[in-house]
Amino acid sequence: MSIGEFFDMGGYALYVWSSFGVTALLMVIEPVLLRGRRQAIKQRIARIVRMNAEEKA
Repeated sequence: MSIGEFFDMGGYALYVWSSFGVTALLMVIEPVLLRGRRQAIKQRIARIVRMNAEEKA
């Protein structure tokens, strides 16, 4: 088997390599999105804590 045959994947190269590419892209995007959600949740919690502290004062 040559390198060309390996990358051709028996005629399914477009499907196989695009699947790998989409998966890799999603694996990079997911942590970025999670970091943004985490910060938004932390800000929301801080706002709730402040509101509760103001109500008790």
